[in-house]
Amino acid sequence: MRFAFTDDQVLFADTVRDILAEECPPSAVRSAWDDPEGRVPGLWETLAATGVLGVAAPGSHGGLGMSTCDLVLLLEELGYAACPEPVAEHAAVAIPILRDHAPGPLADEWLGRAADGSAVLTAGSPIDALVLAAERADLALLCTGGEVHAVPAGAFASTPLRSVDHARRLSRVDWSPTADTLVSDDPSVVDEVLDRGALAAAAQAVGVGRRLLDLTVAYVAEREQFGRPVGANQAVKHHCADVAIALEFARPLVHLAAWSLAAGESPEEGGSVAVDASMAKAAASDAVDRACRSALQCHGAIGYTIEYDLQLWLKRGWVLAASWGDARWHRRRIATRLGLSA
Repeated sequence: MRFAFTDDQVLFADTVRDILAEECPPSAVRSAWDDPEGRVPGLWETLAATGVLGVAAPGSHGGLGMSTCDLVLLLEELGYAACPEPVAEHAAVAIPILRDHAPGPLADEWLGRAADGSAVLTAGSPIDALVLAAERADLALLCTGGEVHAVPAGAFASTPLRSVDHARRLSRVDWSPTADTLVSDDPSVVDEVLDRGALAAAAQAVGVGRRLLDLTVAYVAEREQFGRPVGANQAVKHHCADVAIALEFARPLVHLAAWSLAAGESPEEGGSVAVDASMAKAAASDAVDRACRSALQCHGAIGYTIEYDLQLWLKRGWVLAASWGDARWHRRRIATRLGLSA
């Protein structure tokens, strides 16, 4: 069994990294804080033209027909760039759920428009009342009482809320389920929504952690104190090494969860997709939290300032650590699935 990524998958991720470096630099992320919809002008259209938005959509609907394994590296790059657009909820949660579970007419109505970016899809976590980008979404995937519904704009009311990361526009959504919006009444599909959302957040968190480590290493190598770089101090080296280790342990679990979701099964005997997804989210949440704390510690007072770009990734990291269930929630879920919960 081969788990390594193919050359094409790595090349796709490299291409997306280059696009984001050009189209979504820190200045663009900062500008998204003041944009009414939290957007970077033209980025959504560029990602659609590149195929990122339709990675998981079937070829018959204008997508690339790829799997979660093809998407996971792209999600990491979105985190590395602190991309403000709701690509993860759109491409990694809503499209796969519609593709695999929605009735034919509902899937036909939305998958093509989602793949080419002319419709914005979002998804709400079954364990959280907040929905990302609900204000601009054309369709929201929402869960209630063991059911998954695809609710079009106009059929739900959204109340915008302020996030610590101002580029992530969150809303509280009120709606009433109807037969017309039903995607599935199978509770296992609700679990799949959670698994896909947790994986998407975990992959982005790993990307954020990588960016924070890169920023910190560059800063401590340049910043001098008492005539030498602060990075020469053993305590600072330990901070950076601990973050690198945490990310190196979390990243394979994220890739494992992507493989499990793509295959529909866990490669571990007695395992489950839910356990793999929760392991990935718990490890990634812990890793990015450590990356945030260490970056702030190593940067010192400048790390607290809103004028310094570090705060863009600090806030994104802490938000992702809590999104779609924090580390404690997912550890409890793992314990329950393994029969270890009291």
